[in-house]
Amino acid sequence: VQLQASGGGLVQAGGSLRLSCAASGRTSGSYAMGWFRQAPGKERELIAGISRSGGSTYYADSVKGRFTISRDNAKKTVYLQMNTLKPEDTAVYYCAADRNNHPYDPQEYDYWGQGTQVTVSS
Repeated sequence: VQLQASGGGLVQAGGSLRLSCAASGRTSGSYAMGWFRQAPGKERELIAGISRSGGSTYYADSVKGRFTISRDNAKKTVYLQMNTLKPEDTAVYYCAADRNNHPYDPQEYDYWGQGTQVTVSS
C-alpha cells in the first residue's frame, strides 16, 4: 500500500487543520491506520490510530479531546482533524498502515507515507 499525506501548513495557536492520507494499492480497509508525529529533537510518536472498520480509535494523551481520527474506506482516505492547536503540536506528521489491525501499537505499523509539516505559531 502507498500512502500520501497532505494538509499540513502554518496556523496560529488555537486554530485548526485537517490532515488527509490517501491510500493506493490494496484497499485501505485492509489496514488499521495511524497518525504519527515527530518534532525536532524528539522521537516519533503515535498520536492517533483507527481500526480497519473505524469502530475503534486510539489517542495519545497529548491530543485527546483536541484531535479526531476518521476514515472513509470508500475513498481510501484517513483524516486527522486537529483543533485547538498548540505550539507544541508543531511537528512533521506521518500517516501509517498496520496489517494486523492493532491501531494502538506503534510497533505494528508497516507502511509509511511521506510527512507533512504542521507549524503552530504562538
